[in-house]
Amino acid sequence: MQIYLPIAEVSVNAFLLLGLGGLVGVLSGMFGVGGGFLMTPLLFFIGIPPAVAVATEANQIVASSFSGVLAHFRRRTVDFKMGGVLLVGGLTGAALGVVVFNYLKSLGQVDLLVKLCYVVFLGVVGGLMFIESLNAIRKSRRADGAAPPKRRQRGWVHALPFKMRFRTSGLYISALPPLIVGVFVGILSAIMGVGGGFIMVPAMIYILGMPTKVVVGTSLFQIIFVTAFTTMLHATTNFTVDVVLAVLLLVGGVIGAQVGTQIGTKLKAEQLRVLLAMMVLAVCGKLALDLLLQPAELFSLGTEGGH
Repeated sequence: MQIYLPIAEVSVNAFLLLGLGGLVGVLSGMFGVGGGFLMTPLLFFIGIPPAVAVATEANQIVASSFSGVLAHFRRRTVDFKMGGVLLVGGLTGAALGVVVFNYLKSLGQVDLLVKLCYVVFLGVVGGLMFIESLNAIRKSRRADGAAPPKRRQRGWVHALPFKMRFRTSGLYISALPPLIVGVFVGILSAIMGVGGGFIMVPAMIYILGMPTKVVVGTSLFQIIFVTAFTTMLHATTNFTVDVVLAVLLLVGGVIGAQVGTQIGTKLKAEQLRVLLAMMVLAVCGKLALDLLLQPAELFSLGTEGGH
């Protein structure tokens, strides 16, 4: 069933969009990521202009993240205090990111920037996560079922001022690292149309030292507000939010998130991270190939940003 998207100015299959929304919703519930890192490139692949994909995808992330947070809230695995600190940084970063996005859109370079950002970030994050997850699996096997040793987190994070106690996470650390992580993720959310979970989740585990079971729910909690704010800014400043596209992705995403949360509880944390890393690397490879194999598209980018 073909449907015309007025802002994107293309016709696509409605069931395909529902299916993509559902798939990304499952990932959201399983991994604590908004799913935008996967959905936005998938939208590029089916012909949606990058500027529209970025702005519209934030809608779907809000819905699937909200759906996922409800499930985690019931299990009491959301650290609201930590989420609040991340959120302050995230909103600041999102405002900065939209300013950069609009400036590049006026130059006609936004599509190229978005795709290059994806290739770089997905490649780096996917590679690091994959290596770390394999090491974690190897260690847990070597321990013959014994509990893995506690990570030593007595590093620079503990030496910083402005300490706060985060009871749900069992941490007493400076508020500065989560604030900086939030700003960085907010900028990415605005420029790349992502919730930023694929960077936020590893940062919360390895930099802040949060327990994995609390990370997913807390990450989704922050993502909801930052992406909602980003969508609002995109809609009011550059008018690239396609409501028809957003609704179809949203319906699929909400259903998928509930399914994903159920699957996520049945898999080990290390297995989840390996799966996520492989998915990130696969999308990165496809995007890199598209940029390398279709140079003709690069010349059309200058004209696209101008209208």
